[in-house]
Amino acid sequence: MKSAKNGRDGRSRIVDGALRRFSQDGVSATTLASLRKESGVSVGSFYHHFASKEHVFGVLYADTLNMYQEAFITELRRHEGAREGIEAIVALHMSWCGEHRERAHLLISERPPKRDEPGGVEVADSRRAFFRQVSDWWRPHMKAGLLQPVHPTMCYVLWLGPAMEMCRLWFAGAHQPTPEEISGLCEAAWQSLRRHSD
Repeated sequence: MKSAKNGRDGRSRIVDGALRRFSQDGVSATTLASLRKESGVSVGSFYHHFASKEHVFGVLYADTLNMYQEAFITELRRHEGAREGIEAIVALHMSWCGEHRERAHLLISERPPKRDEPGGVEVADSRRAFFRQVSDWWRPHMKAGLLQPVHPTMCYVLWLGPAMEMCRLWFAGAHQPTPEEISGLCEAAWQSLRRHSD
């Protein structure tokens, strides 16, 4: 069995421990000492892999965002129809958040790193590539008169805003979404984004 101080194993222990602490306590309330205690690494081992708590967060956020975006694009490309794609992504969002609850909590609850912060460049580059891929799927449906021409930010809010709010309630223990409610979120997203006849 590898020691926590050995290479990649030590790094992965720090990241895994940080995910637990950040998800439970929030990034701002998590201390460097609690990160080291959670991961079981020494001070020297921690600084061998990361320069600061913010560095760990930046790496973890960028990795989590990449995981989510890969799942999103993979699912989106499975659907040729506009309505099918829109609704499938809402369902995917809910299932991904349920399966990766701690990572989803990080994406929903924490501010992403800015470009001049650790992980910021990776997050910005990842988002740019992601929006380009979503636009490639969206554009033919928009030209066919099925989907509205919307700015990426507005698209995100209309598409996944209600689902994100449902996840916040879910993670706070206030409400467990039902299959019927998830279907309702899928329908609401379609109605918000489809091109309505004049």
